[in-house]
Amino acid sequence: MSELEALIETFDVAAGYLDWAAFGPLSPGVRAEMSADAELLGTGRRAGIDLVAARVDEARELVAAVLGCAVDEVTLQPSTTLGLTHAMQGLGGTVVLSAQEFPSLRVTARRAQDARGRLTVREIDPFDGIVTVDDVAEALNDDVTAVAVSLVDFRTGALADLPALRELIGDRLLIVDAMQAFGMVDVDWAAADVVCGNGYKWLRAGRGTGFARFSQRAQERIKPVLSGVSGMRGDVGAAGFPTRTDADAYTISSGDPLAASRLAAALRELTDAGIPAVAAELRSRAHDVMMLADHHRLPVLTPRGRHAGIVTLLPDPQDAAPLAAALANHGVTVTARGATIRLSVHVGTGADSLQLLDDALAQATASRVVVVDTQTGELDVGVLDLLEDYELELDDDVTGVPPEAADSADDVLVAELEQSPIVVAPDDES
Repeated sequence: MSELEALIETFDVAAGYLDWAAFGPLSPGVRAEMSADAELLGTGRRAGIDLVAARVDEARELVAAVLGCAVDEVTLQPSTTLGLTHAMQGLGGTVVLSAQEFPSLRVTARRAQDARGRLTVREIDPFDGIVTVDDVAEALNDDVTAVAVSLVDFRTGALADLPALRELIGDRLLIVDAMQAFGMVDVDWAAADVVCGNGYKWLRAGRGTGFARFSQRAQERIKPVLSGVSGMRGDVGAAGFPTRTDADAYTISSGDPLAASRLAAALRELTDAGIPAVAAELRSRAHDVMMLADHHRLPVLTPRGRHAGIVTLLPDPQDAAPLAAALANHGVTVTARGATIRLSVHVGTGADSLQLLDDALAQATASRVVVVDTQTGELDVGVLDLLEDYELELDDDVTGVPPEAADSADDVLVAELEQSPIVVAPDDES
């Protein structure tokens, strides 16, 4: 058994769980390590307390190894948002970010702008919320000191081009929300100056397992504002204000050793399997979901060439609620938000989960109204098959399907829409 196969074997969640982008059920190894360390903390013996406390340094070392940076550039944080708060509160100049970014970036940047007046937020509004190099390039000028982006977009699953962004912005700081990407994407993290993430989703480590990396350049330009006892040097009884000069300056209090224990256990499992292997397997599982969506003629919003484990479906607005209901009825856990359905698979997502998904999609699309755009006459294979089922005939120069093309008026319903497409559906399903 390979290390990747060993990792896959640790997934013991119920079939149908396709919501890893929202929460990652804790792995067996994480649960076991947390229980063992909790028992040590319950003994009251100094040796046990010190042993668990050492998990903080262990977790920092493992995070640094994944990011390819020095350990003193890494801090443990209670959350991704708190790490980003440290970065934004200490930043000056202008930061460029998407108006459709996850609130951890948007809110922390706006709060910093309002609270200290040193930072100006410049929002861009990219198509479908997917940040591209061209979008960022249009917003750059001499006032811009930093660009902030999620490496994997939480809504669409789109993967940002980190190396290209690094090349574009030059000496400016690149701040990255790695929540949906850390450990799941094989990328050169050296392109980023600040990286903030958490282990409670894809790492299966539970909440409280956040971390942040502040490069040397970031430490030179981002002032530590929200520092506490852990942000000082020396003994707590020392007089004065002996500040730290490493990444721990961006901390408020000492890390939670039990959270560090969970994070360390999760990262050991991940690094043993190898991040390149994990990333490739994750993309393969996501591709399987895209194939199912294609089979059931459901549009996929996620870019097929640049993604990780998130696949977002964009059904017609009237189909979104029935689709979400069908998924729930089949025991498939997803995130339904507005008109989109977000599916997020993991390397341990098995054939049983995909079968449940297939069954749910089949039920949801069985009675779906199909919209055919006849302005161009370019009908996809799925729609052509549907028309053949109803024994309809289309000539190349036809811009509509008249009722007389059907065997009988009872067989199909034909209705013209505002943009000249038509709707074709059986009467009892219209």
